[in-house]
Amino acid sequence: MIETNAISAVETDDEIDLAELFFVLRRRLWVIIASGLIGAVIALLYTLFLVKPLYQSSSMIYIFSKTTTVTSAIDLQIGKQLTVDFEILGKSRPVLERVISDLQLDTDYESLLRTVSVDNPTDSRIIKITVKNQDPQLACDIANSLAENLAARVAEVTDTTKPSSVEEAVPAVVPISPSKKKNTMMGGMVGVLIAITIILVMHFSDMSVRTEDDVRKYLGLGTLAAVPYEKSISEGHESKSPKKKKAKKKKS
Repeated sequence: MIETNAISAVETDDEIDLAELFFVLRRRLWVIIASGLIGAVIALLYTLFLVKPLYQSSSMIYIFSKTTTVTSAIDLQIGKQLTVDFEILGKSRPVLERVISDLQLDTDYESLLRTVSVDNPTDSRIIKITVKNQDPQLACDIANSLAENLAARVAEVTDTTKPSSVEEAVPAVVPISPSKKKNTMMGGMVGVLIAITIILVMHFSDMSVRTEDDVRKYLGLGTLAAVPYEKSISEGHESKSPKKKKAKKKKS
């Protein structure tokens, strides 16, 4: 019976604590909203003026050359294997170094490799070459040069004619990153979370005793009586006391 009462008391305290937190946050709702707006504005300004936009261009080539024929399931299987080979060759050092040499890029193999992706779209025999760069025209030039050098490298390795080009890259008009909307929303959320954290920390670190519940919570004591405090009465008493002193001085 005692354990049941103790459990119910703990559950009651938890409910009171949750309700208390709700009212604490509601009293500071304007602070939370203002912090969210400030965070959103800071994130937007950071995105607009400090983050450089990133552009993306893509080119595509067909994995079969003009001398390759698809006449059986074996040829189709070979085609699937070739796509994997093309993906590896597209990121190989000889191909990327040729691109650097042709375009006279001020970069090295490792740096260029991080901006390049070579993929095979599902259920196709096409290799898609994607390049990301802060300069849209340079991203386009790298993608086209990479497609050309990849086709030439494949012809050297497989001893066949060069694979055909499906689509050349064009300069991108709209950057792929950063996202103004996404960064602004994230900045607002961070501002709200920071405000809530500060409010809760200040609330839990405040050990001052104001109510009967605080006496029981912090001191572990019960209260026998409570005396109401009226501010207007105390102020009136204080304002009258100087007058009495002045009256006494005049009499003296």
